[in-house]
Amino acid sequence: QDWTQLALLNAHPDLAGRAAISGEMTSASTEEQGQAGLDELTPSEMELFTTLNEQYRAKFGFPFILAVRNATKNTILGAFEARVRNSPRDEIAECLRQVNKIAWMRLLQVAAPAPTGFLTCHVLDTARGCPAAGMRVTLHRLVSPLEATRRELVGDFRTNRDGRLDDPPMRGPTFVPGVYEWTFYVGDYFARVGLQVDGQPFLGLVPLRFGIDNPETHYHVPLLVSPWSYSTYRGS
Repeated sequence: QDWTQLALLNAHPDLAGRAAISGEMTSASTEEQGQAGLDELTPSEMELFTTLNEQYRAKFGFPFILAVRNATKNTILGAFEARVRNSPRDEIAECLRQVNKIAWMRLLQVAAPAPTGFLTCHVLDTARGCPAAGMRVTLHRLVSPLEATRRELVGDFRTNRDGRLDDPPMRGPTFVPGVYEWTFYVGDYFARVGLQVDGQPFLGLVPLRFGIDNPETHYHVPLLVSPWSYSTYRGS
């Protein structure tokens, strides 16, 4: 089993390595590394990646593997720095987890998921201890996660008396992986309910950017908010 796992790991190309330079990678690997900006490295960045690849291989005997489709160069470099300190056993396990992520994201490119996933939110007014009823909330999908200005409107909503939306803004076929952003119009809400705030409100708009990885499950993104603070988490 160990030999099979090592063979699987060694079948992966280096990040920004010789296979990428010579055009010998698969189309999927080429696309993924391109999305991470690894096809536009400066000479100094290319030298750094070459050095890191060589150091990593020298220690572990297989290439550094990371699911880079939604990563940046800084994400990759940070992971390199952290993981080179791992033990060989721990690093094999981490590489296999990354292979699983790569396979999952590639599968989503070619197979339609079950239409079971949906998105919800819930806004709670922690200053008054009640649901934030009547708050305007918008949802956008980022067309390019690395370019925040490229986004499309999914919907413009108002929370109901329970601080929730009447229906999920995305469900089934419309619920697709990607990066999304809620925008909560908290300044308008607190002015309407009569809470005293500064002339320049500390919080006027609260944007929450989050990712959808599994379109077959429920993502609940709540907001707990006062005129001076907010928090969120992935709920259920």
